[in-house]
Amino acid sequence: MKSEDKKTPSIIAFTCNWCSYAGADLAGVSRIQYPADVLLIRVMCTGSISPHYILKAFQKGAKAVLVAGCHPGECHYNAGNLMAEKRMKVLKGVLGFIGLPDGALHLEWISASEGIKFAEVIQKISDKVKEIKQGNKKE
Repeated sequence: MKSEDKKTPSIIAFTCNWCSYAGADLAGVSRIQYPADVLLIRVMCTGSISPHYILKAFQKGAKAVLVAGCHPGECHYNAGNLMAEKRMKVLKGVLGFIGLPDGALHLEWISASEGIKFAEVIQKISDKVKEIKQGNKKE
């Protein structure tokens, strides 16, 4: 295996099984193009994502993490997405404190019918990662 094959993807995306993962699947089935440098991790609910998983993703070399769940009011577990939202707010403060750039952690609501939105979100995050990398090279 070449060393490039072992390269960590720039974006780790935690997607809920019921909405966002289905949105990503729709993007793929619809052949909507988005950057390939993303690793999807399917979880049953964004409310089940421990901040430890996100910190571990950054520790292993991810440049950005996306947490994508159901729209508010559409969570299959009632309020899992709202719990995730509260955790992400706290975690963003922690990430800033340890020196990660603003925009490294993203929270988005993407339904199963929003394949285009999923692709747009991944593109936006990828562009932000490139911007951060270029900023680091200039320093």
